[in-house]
Amino acid sequence: MSLLSTRGLTKSYAGVTANSDIDFDLPMGQTRALIGPNGAGKSTFVGMISGRIEATSGTVSFAGEDISPLPAHKRIAKGIAYTFQITSVFGGLSVAENIALAARRQLGTAAPAKVAEVLEQVSLADRADQTARDLSYGHQRILEIGMGLAQNPRLFILDEPTQGLAEAEIDAFKALIRALDPATTILLIEHNMSVVMDLAEAITVLDQGRILAEGTPAEIHSNADVQSVYLGTEHA
Repeated sequence: MSLLSTRGLTKSYAGVTANSDIDFDLPMGQTRALIGPNGAGKSTFVGMISGRIEATSGTVSFAGEDISPLPAHKRIAKGIAYTFQITSVFGGLSVAENIALAARRQLGTAAPAKVAEVLEQVSLADRADQTARDLSYGHQRILEIGMGLAQNPRLFILDEPTQGLAEAEIDAFKALIRALDPATTILLIEHNMSVVMDLAEAITVLDQGRILAEGTPAEIHSNADVQSVYLGTEHA
């Protein structure tokens, strides 16, 4: 069963089309990577899914419900969590307070047990009282993932989560994603092909605002069209 589906999803800005007529299905419980060259329309596409960008035309369905008219905060309430390319933690709050605030958004409460659970899950329990702005960039990225997990998402959209991370931090991120509840559906927008190939069960490739190819990591790696427009020798 598809948790998320789009049909004819299109976004145009002043006559320039960022995404064109995208039909997309994401099965429940799958980890899907969304890849493509810069300017392919990846962030616009996930922005339309999350409700942060209004589609020009087309529909978005979530768990069988047409959520196209809903604003972002109501889609969050349905179970869609979205982390940004740029960290969006609250720098003046502690790590634990950031997690509690995120939990309150979705659950209506900042239950200490939930906060403690997420802190352990993302290996930040020993930094619970540290002010978020004093964390390293890598730990801020992990904190943002924790804020997403605190919302008990049915769909977790991660936009360039490993950007700017050191190799050890990337390894920790991979371990964190592998340890998530198998029922969590993940849409991963990522340029690091090691991360994509290690974590994704399936890959969708965007190019010039359209779906170029979909398939398993092995199928995408050997796809001549994908090699031509994106992977090439650099990512092969």
